Amino acid sequence: MSSIRITDARIVTPDGIVEGDCLIRDDRIEAIGNVTADADEIIAAEGRVLLPGMIDDQVHFREPGITHKADIAHESRAAAAGGITSFMEMPNTVPPTLSMDAIEDKCAIAARTSAANYAFYLGASNDNLEAVKTADPRRIAGIKVFMGSSTGNMLVDQEATLTGIFKHAPCLVATHCEHTPTVVANENAARERFGDDVPVDQHPVIRNAEVCYASSSKAVALAKEHGTRLHVLHLTTAREMSLFEPGPSATKRITAEVCVHHLWFSDADYAAKGANIKCNPAVKSAADRAALRAALIEGRIDVIATDHAPHTREEKARPGMSAPAGLPYAQHALPALLDLVHQGVFSLELIADRYAANVARMYDIRERGSIVPGNFADLTLVDPSAAVTIRDDTILSKCAWSPFAGDTLHGRVDVTLVNGQVVWRDGQIVDGVRGRRLVFDR
Repeated sequence: MSSIRITDARIVTPDGIVEGDCLIRDDRIEAIGNVTADADEIIAAEGRVLLPGMIDDQVHFREPGITHKADIAHESRAAAAGGITSFMEMPNTVPPTLSMDAIEDKCAIAARTSAANYAFYLGASNDNLEAVKTADPRRIAGIKVFMGSSTGNMLVDQEATLTGIFKHAPCLVATHCEHTPTVVANENAARERFGDDVPVDQHPVIRNAEVCYASSSKAVALAKEHGTRLHVLHLTTAREMSLFEPGPSATKRITAEVCVHHLWFSDADYAAKGANIKCNPAVKSAADRAALRAALIEGRIDVIATDHAPHTREEKARPGMSAPAGLPYAQHALPALLDLVHQGVFSLELIADRYAANVARMYDIRERGSIVPGNFADLTLVDPSAAVTIRDDTILSKCAWSPFAGDTLHGRVDVTLVNGQVVWRDGQIVDGVRGRRLVFDR
């Protein structure tokens, strides 16, 4: 068995920050704190912070079928470079992931190529209710329902189907909530005002708070009616916060997620960033951003994710409404969160809880998400004070751009370990490391 000892670290644990060492033996954390055992390899932290690896519950890695934008090999390496050690990938690929056979096909690709641990959502459609009802909850991240149209055209809008999903889903239901008829009406109004060249800063007007609340409130109502384990993805508005209860997630049946870009950007950034921050649901006002930050702190929002969703530079350069929605930044999500810690917005303990420990609890992921003896050694060593300017030539995503390009972030990921193996060190990917399929105790 191989062993690694990380020395002189500030270790973020569920019980607070512990100063000392972390001993890893084979793929597990063996001890933390006052460690005296020898090890095959020493990583000198020199006072840097050791965090649990991020478990990203929402990514789009585009494989199979859309690999000109991204693939599991490239995006998992970008994720590892950013301290993400596990990901759960969405079903709007080509073909869409609508069956357990499709789940296994994706897992086979990931087993060959992924540098991080992996799981995949089974997608719901208007036509696969039986597949949803009979899905094996131990082999999927959850059931993904697009209750609003977005990239991939997997909208579920038949009332009987929605009712059946919420009534019979065998595990967590994760929803994209936007009210498509209102989006269409707002798009038509924008075209009447601007013609065919609708400016990108109208995106949050078209996909406004009404669009989001109409759909998310419906999802919450359906979940309450049927006792569904509901997780509402990428919330963006102050208005929606009233739908969710504050406090610990352990006993909640209805939970919520926020993405890093909605905690970071506001509609004031469209002037400089343009379509590079166009996403669904849209980046909205500074007041909405402030409400999301406050809700995360009080526990109305339970999880931080990325919704990493690559498109090519050429696709993003299309004018206005024709530019696709989606942001690729798995490599920069944790540095952006560390910058928010640097600013005094969040604490290290809070972000670790929301991006790792809570995710593991809510999804019933076995032995991951926290730095405790016995858990898998999914770890990231960071320098929270190092200022790094994001450059295009350092981006590992296949599309080779990031909405954070040109920005300076206070927070650098120096080392990432997946199952006790170093996969990222000092600006370089370590080739040959492969993640494992996440195990769900359901």
